Amino acid sequence: MSSLSNMRAALVTRNLFKAQQRAFSATPRRLESYGFIGLGQMGYQMAKNLQSSLSSNDSIRLFDINKDAMRRLAEEMKASQTGGAAVDLAQSANDAAKDSDIVITVLPEPSHVKSVYREILSPGLPRRNRIYIDSSTIDPSSSREVASWVAEANQGQFVDAPMSGGVVGATAATLTFMLGAPDALVPKLEPLLLRMGKRVLHCGVQGTGLSAKLANNYILAINNIATAEGMNLGIRWGLDPKTLANIINISSGRCWPSEVNNPVKGVVENAPASRDYAGGFGISLMKKDLKLAIAAAKEADAKLELGDRARQVYEEAEQVESCRGRDFSVIYRFLGGKE
Repeated sequence: MSSLSNMRAALVTRNLFKAQQRAFSATPRRLESYGFIGLGQMGYQMAKNLQSSLSSNDSIRLFDINKDAMRRLAEEMKASQTGGAAVDLAQSANDAAKDSDIVITVLPEPSHVKSVYREILSPGLPRRNRIYIDSSTIDPSSSREVASWVAEANQGQFVDAPMSGGVVGATAATLTFMLGAPDALVPKLEPLLLRMGKRVLHCGVQGTGLSAKLANNYILAINNIATAEGMNLGIRWGLDPKTLANIINISSGRCWPSEVNNPVKGVVENAPASRDYAGGFGISLMKKDLKLAIAAAKEADAKLELGDRARQVYEEAEQVESCRGRDFSVIYRFLGGKE
């Protein structure tokens, strides 16, 4: 073949390859179907961000026992100018999951998680290699139990992905997810979770995401009480609150409750203490996480010297009218701190 013929053949091949590339890029990717179960304060905002960031080729089915929340969210999604995935309302948790490739659950307690997955995994569920992502904060043992149910039913894989960042983070899609999942699933899960957050920390195998979160929140619960006690002590000795906080925060006592969520009004401008402890991380949620951490520690035979006493403090504080329903830094008020 002449050099001219070779050049013509190469040009035809390149043009054919480019045409194939254009054809492939113009072909819509396969529809991905999502089920989202649990539309409380966190789940509502997470589902909203997920739906708006998905392709119109995707679909999302919503379910919550609160039908009004379901309808309201669906209306907000459909009215949004951002488009996103097609939205449908499911009649049950099983209905939300049956045609889904990925099922996300955000539920309050271990009992709720178990109840929902029992319903999902009913005998009539079509066989499918689904991925179940549970972002509930529950004990690792319960999470592993549900994972075993999914595996035994041969219905896909179950991972834990509890999050931190609160309602503010859920609304702004700035949550941090602590992921417990096999290495092979991480490349698929990370981009999905980043539609609802800004950081994904892979902690190890299934169950380790919850272990990491509960270990962190145990420390947080203790540090919060210690900060409230230390601030109260220093102020009663005559120290100015801001001066005391500055000293703590450049010294060895520095921690998140002292620096970011200081329990004394006026020390940190945007902290809950400066708005009568409204918003933030509720004292009931801190009590719940601490209780879960203590239970998990007993299972692991890990000795906790301060856990039970800290739990008593939160339980007693929650019974006080001026503390109930407020950010967990309200422990300072419970201790009789000057406001």
